[in-house]
Amino acid sequence: MNASTPRPHADADALLRAELTELLPPPPVPEPTAERTEHLRHTVLRTALAASGDGATARPVRAGRPRQGLRLGWIAAPMAACAVVAGVAVLAPRDAPAGSGRVSVGQPASPEAVRILSGAALAAAAAPAPNVPATGYLYVRSLVAHAGRGADGGTAALPPAHQREVWLSADGRRPGLLREPGAADTELGSEGPVYEVDRPGATPRKTTLEAAPPSVTNPTHAYVATLPTDPAVLLRLIREQTGAGQGDPDQRAFTAIGTLLSETWAPPKVTSALYEAAARIPGVTVLPSAKDAAGREGVAVARTAHGEQTQWIFDRTTSAFLGERTVLTETTSAGSAGTVLGVSAVLAKAAAAAPGELPKG
Repeated sequence: MNASTPRPHADADALLRAELTELLPPPPVPEPTAERTEHLRHTVLRTALAASGDGATARPVRAGRPRQGLRLGWIAAPMAACAVVAGVAVLAPRDAPAGSGRVSVGQPASPEAVRILSGAALAAAAAPAPNVPATGYLYVRSLVAHAGRGADGGTAALPPAHQREVWLSADGRRPGLLREPGAADTELGSEGPVYEVDRPGATPRKTTLEAAPPSVTNPTHAYVATLPTDPAVLLRLIREQTGAGQGDPDQRAFTAIGTLLSETWAPPKVTSALYEAAARIPGVTVLPSAKDAAGREGVAVARTAHGEQTQWIFDRTTSAFLGERTVLTETTSAGSAGTVLGVSAVLAKAAAAAPGELPKG
């Protein structure tokens, strides 16, 4: 048989290869980084807000056991529909290429930022210890607002801030609760039905997802109480748990610390160490003035990555953590430089006996 003669059964072989390919499992998909996850949450929320038409806060769906929100207090709602988890993967977009946005790296935190964070650490160390029992719930009340974009694109628009209340079990093993005006109460941490598919065309079978263990990015009140109080050791742990993937590792660490400050109630020594750890992150600077979602004015420490600046706002007198803001530092399709994409204000943290019950006093 010469080279120009078609090989017998070539069509049958090609068909067999195609069928075998369909039976192979999909290639592994890397988990998105914490920084990229945060970016995706912002994007989903902005789009959902615009699509809702009434300015109500949308809650992105998240599989597994949602316990804590990421950044600016966004806690994901439990999955409303069944998930097919085999052979289907959600791909996160690539991180912005080099040069597409300024990233504050290399240079150590400014002396003024170190001074403000050190003051916050001293104030935190002298604060009362949390009194949430192991069988109780952490209650957090805040004001939040997130910018949304219309279906046709356009610039982001920030709606008025609204109140948000969450109840989170201290041990993370019991469902919590999210309450916002104009929306039904949402149970947090309950696992919806999950189905697995072995191959295309196979009948889905009911299964369960193993709950993710507590971590810096999936914190519980009990876990946060065990974090190291040595700032260097704590920062190393945060970097280890947020270091996977591409992007700016310093921004991922800064983001994780901000989440712990706003969404958990750590012991005084742990909170103090979080501030001292943040002071060791390169690229942290100071803004002379910034306002939280409640309109409280204070001084802010900030870090910029990929055209967005994350700001932590502190009371000038007490050094107490007031809230956060996210602001565009470059003009993009979402808006001009200076556009506020998100803002929050922490109003209260206390112990509650059960979801939906307000703290005593």
